[in-house]
Amino acid sequence: MNRDGDDEQQPAQLALAVQLPDDETFASFYPGDNAQLITALKNAALGQGDDVIYLWGQPGSGRSHLLHATCAEVNAGGEAATCLPLHAHRRMSPRLLDGMELLPLVCLDNLDAIAGVEEWERAVFNFFNRRRERGAGSLVISASAPSRNLGLSLPDLASRLDWGVAYQLKTLDDEGKLSALQLRAELRGFKLPTDVGRLLLSRLSRDMSTLLAALDLLDNASFQARRKLSLPFTREILGL
Repeated sequence: MNRDGDDEQQPAQLALAVQLPDDETFASFYPGDNAQLITALKNAALGQGDDVIYLWGQPGSGRSHLLHATCAEVNAGGEAATCLPLHAHRRMSPRLLDGMELLPLVCLDNLDAIAGVEEWERAVFNFFNRRRERGAGSLVISASAPSRNLGLSLPDLASRLDWGVAYQLKTLDDEGKLSALQLRAELRGFKLPTDVGRLLLSRLSRDMSTLLAALDLLDNASFQARRKLSLPFTREILGL
């Protein structure tokens, strides 16, 4: 068996194995005050600009959405990209990183999840070094805090995170969240009235994952009932 041949095939096989959400694209992300970051990610998808991007923000701010969108942009151009969800590291082997340096784009999501996990920290560190030697592709990393506040036990890995440019993903205010919900509804082919959107923001948790889950539920319910969204219908479906 040709070991080199196996290594060449592994990145493409891995990219196919990691499924991206169909609805998490740049078109479905309401930018708010993050236009500069989104431009940097779009450039990364084209193999331009900064070759290492580190973005951090609060849970629910859209970090994973943006990484998925960047991968989707590369895949739409006919090349391979992958996003490794490090919050699921207990179900994965660090050897998944072997050969990833050959890909045009690699995204490492939720890096803080492996802080203190020696085998994963070492694997990511070695990946950085292999990628640096080959000079290939763009790397996008997300976490919940600035790189120096992650509590990494491997100092050399922490230093590698300073090789690129860092962005804080700014959370949306309530008006921005309303606009984000209306954008997602429009892309799904229905209209979210402003009063219904404000009801969701006032009665539900304001994190976007909860709000988008409610939007999906309302979309399905209104389709099945053949009714437009209204305040009474929304209260009935969500029990508000």
